[in-house]
Amino acid sequence: MEKIKELFNYTFSFGEKVHISVLAIIILILAFIITAFLLKVLRKFITRKLPENDKVKFVSVFSYLKWLVYIIIFLITMHTAGVNVTAIFAASAALLIGVGLALQTLFQDIISGIFILIDQSVHVGDIIELEGKVGRVEEINLRTTRAVTVDNKVLVIPNHLYLTNSLYNWTENGVETREGINVGVAYGSDVKLVEKLLLDAAKGNTSVLKYPEPKVLFMNFGDSSLEFRIAFTIKNSFEVRFVQSDIRFEIDRLFRENDIKIPFPQRDIHIIEK
Repeated sequence: MEKIKELFNYTFSFGEKVHISVLAIIILILAFIITAFLLKVLRKFITRKLPENDKVKFVSVFSYLKWLVYIIIFLITMHTAGVNVTAIFAASAALLIGVGLALQTLFQDIISGIFILIDQSVHVGDIIELEGKVGRVEEINLRTTRAVTVDNKVLVIPNHLYLTNSLYNWTENGVETREGINVGVAYGSDVKLVEKLLLDAAKGNTSVLKYPEPKVLFMNFGDSSLEFRIAFTIKNSFEVRFVQSDIRFEIDRLFRENDIKIPFPQRDIHIIEK
């Protein structure tokens, strides 16, 4: 019995002020085991009636919060066991400051990830544009968001960028988006014929929805051309550049067949002789 007491009272010394006994270590391990069990029961109790999507989000947030609980339990247990917690903090102050600065961006990402999961501003499957990059969201984690571009390249976006940049969610109001193509024709062209050809080019594309119908806008009298815009609606906005390319090919073909010229910028130079 005396040997067991001696073993429990055996102390590990870390400097002059920090001393941890074997008993304190055993108490800490038991505290972690009990805390893990209670957290598991609490998680199951909270998520038992949640929808599957919300359950996954809660588990992601809960996995980070439980580490905060473990840190609090560690400090309380050490203090209760007689360990000088203040001395531990004092001894590791410089290290903690360095770690805090190094993890500053990480904490920003995690906090931003929690905001995204709570307010649901971005969902899996949404098409987003951030810093000029467009991708379909495949996975939302607490630290990063994983998206795939139209070129099948993976974008790993740190979540703090959502708080510091303007985010465009192309599909927030639904999967259908309004797109358009600008084109200029030479002065003197039959504008009604131009309107008809632009509508034919858009309506002939299978990716363009019939309703709402494509619409031609006479935008302006430009410096070198009459400026038009053909506006249309597509269902899969992720493929927009391919749809626009196909329609441009068709516009060029129809304009050539009907002798509609697309002018290039022209400048008149006047030479004054002295």
